[in-house]
Amino acid sequence: VKEEDKAFISSSILYVSLEPCTHFGKTPPCVDLIIQNKIPSVVIGCRDPFKEVDGKGIEKLIAAGINVSVGIAEKESRILNNRFFTFQLSKQPYVILKWAQSSNGKITSAKKERLQISNNYSNRLVHQWRSEEAGILVGTNTALLDDPLLTTRLWNGPSPLRIVLDLNLRLPLTLNLFKAGKTIVFNRQKNEKKGDVHYYQIKDTEYLPKQLLNALFELEIQSVIVEGGARLLQSFIDADLWNEARIITNNELEIPEGIAAPTLSTGAITKEKKIFSDTITYYHNHS
Repeated sequence: VKEEDKAFISSSILYVSLEPCTHFGKTPPCVDLIIQNKIPSVVIGCRDPFKEVDGKGIEKLIAAGINVSVGIAEKESRILNNRFFTFQLSKQPYVILKWAQSSNGKITSAKKERLQISNNYSNRLVHQWRSEEAGILVGTNTALLDDPLLTTRLWNGPSPLRIVLDLNLRLPLTLNLFKAGKTIVFNRQKNEKKGDVHYYQIKDTEYLPKQLLNALFELEIQSVIVEGGARLLQSFIDADLWNEARIITNNELEIPEGIAAPTLSTGAITKEKKIFSDTITYYHNHS
């Protein structure tokens, strides 16, 4: 607030989607700042389920004589904070599945070569999606064959933490994803840090998607976008461990002999949009 406008604070109403916090985390308590600035009214969308807060912020505001309203646009506020709520209540990250497929449902060519399926405009949107999530996950074959950077170079925003599943440590450190900052490698063999590469051992691979999400929860990764390959994506679908899916279909591209795209067994379409040759379909997993 500009210095010349600060006189208005004491007669203002503060609107927040989530209950103001009372604990020291990455920042000091929001509640203390509200009280210090004598804001007379606070409208709160929804209560914070985090055990360090969970009503304590509301109680402290009321005790300070502040007029508090709770549950205003609660549904919308929960949706706005769905990553945070999923992380706190389900004890796992919010999971977004993303893939591009041809008009005949193929995710890549059988020739094991890099193939761009979505158009340049959709690719830019994908980089925006990346900037909105904490982590990005790919499997071994995707890392080897596509050699992706997994950054937001086509969008002005932060790149997510790179995460790769490499159970048998087959990936050479010369790949692009190891050149763009911190990368986590989930594997069977070791826990170790080598510069920006952090090896994280997964001992029980029978329920692999759940083990990955448990590990990401321990690492405090609140959301992850899974970008391939087909087997890794399908494993999350089969385990019913996903929240959203975003599928880009190139209506003008057919791949005669290719690898089939994953198949969603649950989920409802929430919206569709066309970007030239591509149709983007958004799904939500109600289960």
